[in-house]
Amino acid sequence: MTTMTDPPKGEGFRLSQLIYDTRYRSITIQVIALLVFMMFAAFLIRNTIINLETLGKDIDFSFLGYSSNYDINQRLIPYVSSDTHLRAAVVGLLNTLLVAFMGCILATVIGVIAGVLRLSKNWLTAKIMTVYVETFRNIPVLLWILAFMAVLSESLPVPRAFKGADATASMWLWDSVAVTNRGTYIPMPVWGANSAFVVVTFLLSLLGMWMFSKYALRRFEATGKILPTFWIKLAIFVVPSVVVYFILGRPIGLSYPEFKGFNFTGGLHLRNSMLALWLALSFYTGSYIAEIVRSGILAVSQGQTEAAYALGLRPSRTMNLVILPQALRVIIPPLISQYLNLTKNSSLALAVGYMDLRSTLGGTTLNTTGRELEAMLLMMLMYLVVSLFISSSMNLYNKAVKLKER
Repeated sequence: MTTMTDPPKGEGFRLSQLIYDTRYRSITIQVIALLVFMMFAAFLIRNTIINLETLGKDIDFSFLGYSSNYDINQRLIPYVSSDTHLRAAVVGLLNTLLVAFMGCILATVIGVIAGVLRLSKNWLTAKIMTVYVETFRNIPVLLWILAFMAVLSESLPVPRAFKGADATASMWLWDSVAVTNRGTYIPMPVWGANSAFVVVTFLLSLLGMWMFSKYALRRFEATGKILPTFWIKLAIFVVPSVVVYFILGRPIGLSYPEFKGFNFTGGLHLRNSMLALWLALSFYTGSYIAEIVRSGILAVSQGQTEAAYALGLRPSRTMNLVILPQALRVIIPPLISQYLNLTKNSSLALAVGYMDLRSTLGGTTLNTTGRELEAMLLMMLMYLVVSLFISSSMNLYNKAVKLKER
């Protein structure tokens, strides 16, 4: 039986089939859409080239090799003002990645805790979490960044408050951490000879924890017996690194912050601009993740919880072994979007003076070189690569944890 859109057998191809034949129509539409897009892109590129020629400019990326002639207050790699604009852009990119990485971790912790507690049967706990979620979600993130910066700058003691016998403020954690209105000073590692062996041992310990988790899960699925995974993981995490550390003669030391003159010296200085940006993005994104976690848990049938209780599982075990594994299939896809939003929202760092990619390449470099188009194209490319990396990594994780039919 043939339809009106299917040609009779033996009849040759006709151009009208590109529109009326369902076998070719979708391809025709895609080709037309591609041609329209290419024409529009060619129109934009042509206009850009003409406008640049009118202004006496061309597209040139040689400015990346020129001296930047500006300082960056927070950096992960060595940098001086005589370095190139390219190195300044790399420093800014690393600062962006640092905030994004720490923000995603803290936002996830906050979101999971808030999402679970919002479903608590304790009325007060559930309402407190509701107030947190609704408050942070409904105020622009820029205002939260400025608010955190104001709190850190105005409410914390000045460095001279830690001075000598007249000190009105005290350091934390056995006099190793100083929290001031100029930033937080923490001990900084001092890497000695053979310290690389300790780092390698630590990384191998992390791999060992992951392998043990896989083994414990397979054993549980095969026998139903639960191992004390927390304590075993803790031992794998701590013992090998500590043993290697002392065998090699403690090759890693600590430089502690000390008050000298008018400020602290030594240690690692975490500026308030970075802390404000990190905390604001984490709490803001965490409020969205909390709703994602709550919706994922509610998506699991109540019968799953009742069945787990009937088998004698405690509430904590039920949540970790029954509810969350099934909720992940609902949680992870929107979670990826929140990670991407946090990474892109870090470009608001300029509001508090944190020198990220937007402030270096898209700010000072752009203004001093006059290469607006090139700087913006490079910045867009870097954000695109970072976002695609986050998305692809999370999609691989999503594929690994999704429910598999047997």
